[in-house]
Amino acid sequence: MSRQTKPTVTTVSRQQRKKEEELSQPAPQAAHPERFLGEKKSSSAARRKTKPITRVFQLVVAILATLFAVYPVWFVILASGRGSGRLLTFNLAGMFIPLEWTFENYQIMLFQEPLLTWMRNSLMVAGLTTIACLCIATSAAFAFSRMRFYGREWGLVLFLAIQSFPGVLSLVPVAQLLTAIGGYGKLWGLIMAYTSGTLIFCTMNLKGYFDTIPIDLEEAAMIDGCGPVQSFLLIALPLARPALAVTALFAFMVGWGEYVLASVLIPAPPTRLTAMVGLYKMANDINIPWGHFAAGAVMIIIPTLLVFLYLQRYLEGGLTLGGVKG
Repeated sequence: MSRQTKPTVTTVSRQQRKKEEELSQPAPQAAHPERFLGEKKSSSAARRKTKPITRVFQLVVAILATLFAVYPVWFVILASGRGSGRLLTFNLAGMFIPLEWTFENYQIMLFQEPLLTWMRNSLMVAGLTTIACLCIATSAAFAFSRMRFYGREWGLVLFLAIQSFPGVLSLVPVAQLLTAIGGYGKLWGLIMAYTSGTLIFCTMNLKGYFDTIPIDLEEAAMIDGCGPVQSFLLIALPLARPALAVTALFAFMVGWGEYVLASVLIPAPPTRLTAMVGLYKMANDINIPWGHFAAGAVMIIIPTLLVFLYLQRYLEGGLTLGGVKG
């Protein structure tokens, strides 16, 4: 039989010392984490670095897209300053820069045509539609977000189903209902039609934003003595300002720039027309005053632009957070 040799004390001590030295030496990555992180970032940056030809192509596409979006507006502004109601000019440079300019079209629209009356009607319709949508949609969205009641899920599904149908399909029923209640041909009937048409989108958008607000804030307010209505008015509504801004802008745009419903529900008289319908009715079979159209369009854009500039700081948060939950 072969005899097994037992390790001596010296051999054991050497092995232990070797293990201790290995453990005492720091790992290369742990010893210099900044260096390895820098190398990792540089390698990833090298992989993400695009070629010059790709960057040039992206820049060209961005410039073309900007020109495609901006030039129609600039073309309308140029047409509004041409005399004799002309839409085009034979000078190629005049299609891009204002070689001639006159305020004749603006004077005609302001003092000879009832444009200010049409804009007043549109402003009243858009403003009251916005107020009605905010008042109804905020309470409905908060109820769907915070309360659990019978038919809640089916109500949300019904909202989505109704939203999938075009609003033009409801034109005839809406006209018949307004005729029955005496609202056909009147501005308050048009306001009711716009409010009912935009209410679903406003409710769903606000409901998604209310879902992102922690309910703990409202519970803390109730512990301090607030009731459900007070917690809604003092806690939820101030936090939902971005979503309220988006909802207000959407409702205002519907009431200001819609044409189909307004042309059917208010066919006459001219003093009750909205701005879009009034501009369209200026045309006839003999003459189309393009210069007048352009001047009126430029003036009609101004209120929408002012509202957008006022609410733009809330738009990004209202659109993104409102679509997270639903």
